[in-house]
Amino acid sequence: MFLFSSFSMFNRGCFRSLFSFEKAGISAEKQAISLLSKLRNELQTDKPLLELMDGLSDTESWNQYMQRQQRQLGDQELVSWFKSPWLYVECYMYRRIQEAIWLNPPINNFDVFNEGKTQSFFESQQAVMALCTYLGDVQKSMEKLSENQLSEHFNKLLQVSLWGNKCDLSISAGQENSQKASPIDSLPSLQSFILVNDSNMVWLTLNSSRRPEGSGQKTADRVDIVLDNAGFELVTDLVLADFLVSSGLARHIHFHGKCFPWFVSDVTANDFQWTIRQTMAANHKWMSKSGYQWQSYLNEGIWSYHDHPFWTQPHEFCDMAADAPDLYATLQEADLVLFKGDLNYRKLTGDRAWGHTVDFCTALRGFEPAPLCSLRTLKANVQVGLQPGQGEKLSTQDPSWMTNGKYAVIQFHRPKLE
Repeated sequence: MFLFSSFSMFNRGCFRSLFSFEKAGISAEKQAISLLSKLRNELQTDKPLLELMDGLSDTESWNQYMQRQQRQLGDQELVSWFKSPWLYVECYMYRRIQEAIWLNPPINNFDVFNEGKTQSFFESQQAVMALCTYLGDVQKSMEKLSENQLSEHFNKLLQVSLWGNKCDLSISAGQENSQKASPIDSLPSLQSFILVNDSNMVWLTLNSSRRPEGSGQKTADRVDIVLDNAGFELVTDLVLADFLVSSGLARHIHFHGKCFPWFVSDVTANDFQWTIRQTMAANHKWMSKSGYQWQSYLNEGIWSYHDHPFWTQPHEFCDMAADAPDLYATLQEADLVLFKGDLNYRKLTGDRAWGHTVDFCTALRGFEPAPLCSLRTLKANVQVGLQPGQGEKLSTQDPSWMTNGKYAVIQFHRPKLE
């Protein structure tokens, strides 16, 4: 299990940062490791879940959620690791890891997962260079592209962003999981593994921005991207966002990341800025040029990065309007919201044992702040929106199809007009 490997990652990274803290840092590290050891024991022995004690802004919300789980379970037994929904306890584990770090200054801002995320980025350099070169070539001829050619480039970059989601350190227990081959060249061999492909609906939603004002079509102003992994996947998201802006398909991009280190490789504000700085500093023409362009977008307000406590809580997204109405209202202002990755898909669908042919709309259970699309490689036992017999055929051909990361979906939903 991942928690066992987190200790070695913590020790390696923390040891290198302790020289500046001396005795205080060494003591803090020992205390944090003690709390993590306690957490591991609680998990292994199905101990009751404990309320958070760190006093952060989301502590009360987490404790209220636990109380809600207890009411659902009843008075006969306590909420514990083996008796609670997996989505909840998995999120709870990462929140407890954050608590163990936060309670121990001066290492309370330490990212226990940083080493794996930076390693993933550096080991994907060849793929990043190939992708930035492709983007640069497209942008040089952007004004001459026909609508069909533009659509073709859009679909390629959307699929690169989709398959970038395979680089997930929470699935590989923090082990090396980078992209080395050219992502564009890999696309033809991956086509047959996309189980649902609504990319045309995404294109139609975005392409309205290229129609003249007054044409009667709504002009798209903003695309929101709810990020998943740092490393190579984040680069694919940045390249897609750059293409959307430079092509006129979107005027503004809002990126949504995590408030603190989460699920090993999820993007934080530090990861976001670090990736752009590293891209700017690259000894490669198109990679460096891309990095400077991305920083320019941020400086000009064309791009912006946001985080919200809701993204690092266990709530299903159908609860967002009630539990985080400010975030829901923010997403309502977008013309399209792209949800990256497996955890976001689980929260979109409630991590329930849906039948494979259940409509995506049904599984969202009323969550429709704006037109939305899930870009997800399958790593968990939930999948909806398939054709009759498709799931059964996959189970026969590849019994682990829902968890091995080989298959993917591009699933779109547009809210019903009121």
